[in-house]
Amino acid sequence: MRVNPQHTPYHPRWHRPSMPIFWWVRRWIHARFILRELTSIFVAGYALVYLLQLRALGMGPEAYARFLEMLRSPLAIMLHAVALGFVMYHSITWFNLAPRALALRVGGKRVPDRVIAGLNFVAWIGISAGLLWMTLKG
Repeated sequence: MRVNPQHTPYHPRWHRPSMPIFWWVRRWIHARFILRELTSIFVAGYALVYLLQLRALGMGPEAYARFLEMLRSPLAIMLHAVALGFVMYHSITWFNLAPRALALRVGGKRVPDRVIAGLNFVAWIGISAGLLWMTLKG
């Protein structure tokens, strides 16, 4: 039996430099990416508040009134203002990423990225204006 002199029964361990936990802080592009991912926590928070509101609504008028009173506290207003800023950042970055996720072709030519992102923003503004109109009207 011939033995290959270059073969070893055990694979050598590769040197892997240790990465500090805040490696992403050094470059702005990485920090923006991590910040965008962290904003999903605030999106989930808004969804949780909405579910709690639906629960309070189902429990009756007294429970719903207590829930609305809780939302009027200064702490809740401050948390909603901070969350709104993060959710707006999340939405804007999501709409700017939409052209990369949706490669739309019309007549064999790719639709420009600005058109896809712009249509997302127009739809967002239109739906927001419609909801604001319905809220203030009724």
